[in-house]
Amino acid sequence: MKYSTVFIDSFGYELAPNIVTTDELEEKLAPFYETVGFEPGQLEILTGIKERRYWDKDHTLAEHAAVAGQRALDEADISPDQISALVYCGVGQDGFEPATSCSVADRLNIGGDAHIYDVKSACLGMVTGIVHVANEIELGHIKAGLVVSCETARQIVDSTIHEINTHKNIDFYKDAIATMTGGSGAAAVLLTDGSFGINGIGGNPDNRKHALKGGVVKNAIEYHALCNWGFEQKGMPTDSKVIMRTQAQGVLENGLVLAKKTFDAFKKEFNLPPDKPDKFIGHQVGAAHHQRFYKTLNVDIKKDFCTYPFLGNMGTVSLPITAAIADERGFLQPEDFVAFIGVGSGLNCYILGVEW
Repeated sequence: MKYSTVFIDSFGYELAPNIVTTDELEEKLAPFYETVGFEPGQLEILTGIKERRYWDKDHTLAEHAAVAGQRALDEADISPDQISALVYCGVGQDGFEPATSCSVADRLNIGGDAHIYDVKSACLGMVTGIVHVANEIELGHIKAGLVVSCETARQIVDSTIHEINTHKNIDFYKDAIATMTGGSGAAAVLLTDGSFGINGIGGNPDNRKHALKGGVVKNAIEYHALCNWGFEQKGMPTDSKVIMRTQAQGVLENGLVLAKKTFDAFKKEFNLPPDKPDKFIGHQVGAAHHQRFYKTLNVDIKKDFCTYPFLGNMGTVSLPITAAIADERGFLQPEDFVAFIGVGSGLNCYILGVEW
């Protein structure tokens, strides 16, 4: 897929207020550690994560997604009534119905003619939402759309810690450790046809737009059962707790194969020379994944900007928040060809090319 009239006008994000260190999680895991003879420090060694963030206990995902959305609108100086589509893309939602996007749109005062809907694709939800909105813009159906999400980790991490301490079994721990990487945050990406700001329709004329050139998607859906976050019983039972189980090694190994296939296709699609892309913004998981990922792609890891050591794995919002922070800190420079890249449970892989 290629785009000629799609731009990222701005990012918005909100970091959760409560910093939780890996040392604090290990203190909660003390019963398990003592039983199996683990020394403190194991979790940070395995994940490379020093801390992550949690929301307050009483909150909604929509309220934080709306904060991120408002910041993206303010950054681009675009008004809510100029937004023709709002897509909420979180793994977590505030309920089965209504769509969480409706609450976000209401908080932002989005106009009555806009497309308002939810999209789900595991940790690639926001990337998928970006593609949906980009398609609408490229087809000329809309001029501007807002992609938002919010993720929370407190509940599932605390629940999993309780399970680990109950089972006190190393094999069970292996299937649960990926959950310990979870962090919380909210993000928004504002996409337009490029007509805002520069041509006086609205927006800040000094705002630097980033051209979304297109991308490639591939899947390996035969591995969809490797990661599950949902009810303990299959389907939608009336009495079942929520659990998360991940065969981390299987996800990693098969995800790397899929990423390499997708990256090769991406380079061919855009006829990229060996030294391109200039920079990479990847979905943030943890140290082992990060290092193996770029080794498999045969890419210098210095081209990547990472946030997982202090933010953890924030699911759908990891990639856009990382891009926003990388931009703020000057890592992404004008004219860089940037690859947004990630593998999500399913398995799915997206790579989008952005001319910064």
